[in-house]
Amino acid sequence: RDWFVSLSQLLTDSETKRPTRQRHILCRGGGSSSHSLSHAHTRRPTAPVSLPCLAMDTKKDEDEGRQNPFVGLERSSVLQEARTVFNRMPLRPRDCVHILTKLLFLLYQGESIGSTDATETFFAITKLFQNQDATLRRMVHLTIKEMAGLSENVIIVTSSLTKDMTGKVDAYRATAIRALCRITDSSSIQQIERYLKQAIVDRNPQVQSAALVSSLHLAKQNFDVVKRWNNEAQQALNSRSPMAQYHALGLLHHIKHRDRLAVSKLVTSQMNSSTLRSPYAACLLIRYATQVMQEDPEQDSDRKLFDFLESCLRNRSEIVIYEAARAIVNMTNVTPRELSPAVSVLQLFLSSPKPTLRFAAVRTLNKIAMTHPSCLKTCNLDMENLINDSNRSIATLAITTLLKTGSEASIDRLMKQIASFMSEIPDEFKTVVVDAIRSLCLKFPKKHSTMLAFLSTILRDEGGFEYKKSIVDTIVNIVETVPESTETGLAQLCEFIEDCEFPSLLTRILYMLGEQGPRTPHPSKHIRFIYNRVILENEEVRAAAITALAKFGVQCESLRPSVVVLLHRCLSDPDDEVRDRAAFYLDLLEEQTSAVASKYTSNSLPVSLPGLERALLDYVQNPSDTPFDIKTVPIEVPKAVEAPTDAELLSGGGSVSKGPSLRDQYAEQLAAVPEFAGLGPLFKSSDSVALTEAELEYIVKYVKHIFGDYCVFQFNLTNTVNDQQLEAINVVVEPVDTELDESSVISVPCPLLKYGQPASAYVAIPLDATNPSQTFTARLEYIVKDCDPETGEPDEEGYEDTYSLEDIEVTLADMMQAVNKPNFAAAWDQLADQFEMEETFGLESMGSLEEAVEKITGFLGMEPCERSAKVKADVSSHTLYLSGIYIGGHDVLARARLALDDGVTLHLSVRSSDEETCQLVGSSIG
Repeated sequence: RDWFVSLSQLLTDSETKRPTRQRHILCRGGGSSSHSLSHAHTRRPTAPVSLPCLAMDTKKDEDEGRQNPFVGLERSSVLQEARTVFNRMPLRPRDCVHILTKLLFLLYQGESIGSTDATETFFAITKLFQNQDATLRRMVHLTIKEMAGLSENVIIVTSSLTKDMTGKVDAYRATAIRALCRITDSSSIQQIERYLKQAIVDRNPQVQSAALVSSLHLAKQNFDVVKRWNNEAQQALNSRSPMAQYHALGLLHHIKHRDRLAVSKLVTSQMNSSTLRSPYAACLLIRYATQVMQEDPEQDSDRKLFDFLESCLRNRSEIVIYEAARAIVNMTNVTPRELSPAVSVLQLFLSSPKPTLRFAAVRTLNKIAMTHPSCLKTCNLDMENLINDSNRSIATLAITTLLKTGSEASIDRLMKQIASFMSEIPDEFKTVVVDAIRSLCLKFPKKHSTMLAFLSTILRDEGGFEYKKSIVDTIVNIVETVPESTETGLAQLCEFIEDCEFPSLLTRILYMLGEQGPRTPHPSKHIRFIYNRVILENEEVRAAAITALAKFGVQCESLRPSVVVLLHRCLSDPDDEVRDRAAFYLDLLEEQTSAVASKYTSNSLPVSLPGLERALLDYVQNPSDTPFDIKTVPIEVPKAVEAPTDAELLSGGGSVSKGPSLRDQYAEQLAAVPEFAGLGPLFKSSDSVALTEAELEYIVKYVKHIFGDYCVFQFNLTNTVNDQQLEAINVVVEPVDTELDESSVISVPCPLLKYGQPASAYVAIPLDATNPSQTFTARLEYIVKDCDPETGEPDEEGYEDTYSLEDIEVTLADMMQAVNKPNFAAAWDQLADQFEMEETFGLESMGSLEEAVEKITGFLGMEPCERSAKVKADVSSHTLYLSGIYIGGHDVLARARLALDDGVTLHLSVRSSDEETCQLVGSSIG
């Protein structure tokens, strides 16, 4: 908008301003009047508009409070005015430019113009070629370029644009090239190819840049033509213009981008060239060099490319230095020694007077802190000086970086410094700081009291929903991962809900209190805060408070009479949901056993709610005499409590909404395969495992999908050979120790595997739940066809070939779905009258309790309950509680008592609703 305001004002006042400027020239120069006026008159037609003048005029317009003259424009009036002014003879350039500016303003604002109106206006614009005014001609070219996609028969101006492009008036040759390439199609590019090749090597840098950029656009549809301009682009790379060099390098890379070897040669030749003086081209070359290193990490020239990046750290241009440092930081598997020079230059930028350099440096150092925090110890003092920076973005990044790199001893000092500026930054930056504190608390759990005190303080300050939610999520995360912080964290949350205006946060905290509160040493002190919500809040929060109270009554025998009294008071609540919940929980507490009450409060059904909804909908839409079976519903996968990821920290926290789970995506993919229609619901999917090395020509990874009676192997295939194409890819899977009935195997081959385009093949084998540990061999059988690397066209004939893969293993953990039991003791008692097995094992190879807990959990594939996965420091014994559901819907609970002496002694107790499953799990470790 400012550009249009300035341009319009400049054009409107040009006639009145120019004589004044000429009089100033006469006074300063002291020459004759006739000579100066004549000189000004001869230069006037070709004088380009000066961008600094536009900026000055824009500033002047802002100071004087002028309004945008184009506000409220109507499309019909502008088009009518264009037809009138453009057909008037003689043409008035100033009026025509003003109308063209209005028309462009409408186009840039997204105003839709019909094809008929656009064509009529376009033909009217072509009459403006009769006038030789340079400003008008450039505006005509710009308008033609923008209207090329709206009008019909735009090709008629090709000759006029070609004449302007090859003329002697440099003022509008560049714009003519851009407009001409915009209207040129594949059938007419041959007519202008010679002119474009001449423009690429033109002496005028503006013409060169316009031709090079236009060539990049033309290459999208006419790559075979543009790639013949390699020599001209190579010659333009020696131009003295920094921008022309930049565009020439970009065009050369685009011409060669399909040939990895050619790109590598281009990078190698240019990094040793002394003619590349453009800092923009140097930045582009750094990116290409990094790309070459990433595509072929084992290449012998990687050391030379890295040396080139290090040499760019000593460049005179700051943007080149930063681009090289950023490239080194973003490299995969970079070592601390390789990072050292990049960290050094970024440290110098921290003290730069330019805010952009300080921001870029601290942002890049923030990224290093996520992977190599020890490399930034020398930068801590400089980053501490940035905490008080006037730019709050820089201060926020500095403090979050310090939180990741600081030691345990510096936490108290950092917390005091953070508190001094938290009120000065917006909520978005506050959220970043809170997420960094969450990560720091997980790194130094002994400092949880200091961080919880800080979080409690800022939780009472003013702020929006997202900011408050990030604080609550952080406190909840700390409470769930640091057991020592439970009582302090819950007390702070109880104080917060007394004055919280967000119902969703209230329900979140009430759920947390119901889960963690009954396990604290003094659970009764939380009851008052929960019952206050029943009295003071809306029906949504009251219902959540009823559920929280019921959990206290179920798990705390001493509090049950008091909870029953409070629930009786809720029976007269005006809301139906609140009354129904109160009546339901009263029946559980007064009439049912503790095991039944715990089943409906703490240990709820471990099913996926979206899966339950789909199953019920399918059952209703397809009536059947068979009763609905809850075992057909997919089991909910427990979510691990983890620190925020690097992406979340860079994007401002964990408020990013997540899509469907990975298992739901797998279920959707498998449902689209007709051969698997009768396999039933998906029970579990494993992680992806590689069957080949990453450097080989064919990369194969597999995923195990467990169904009721079948195990489906999904093979994800990638072809890295650009001159080959595979067809009819079939995966042959055979067991090592047993025989397999081939008639029961379901094989879904991959019909086609092109270069760089992943595809999948499937093999389904019958599942034997009584023998969970099985090993299979695998190989690929396919037809190879050679193809053109550039066009991808394959040969008509091919040849058969095989490709051996690593062995595939199916284990007990693949058939066990982990399920969390918040109240393990109640669940254990519930299976007391079922099947039980006890065994003792000696784990001599285990050197610590932590290692034993990790190995046992991973081998059985069960979920640790009640934080039993964490082993306290300096203890010689530990009890691990595990829960899961075995294939077929059989509940399994395991209690592992571990003792550390010479190795680890394991006493394992297993309870299950199925005898065979109980024996299988209990004897699997031996």
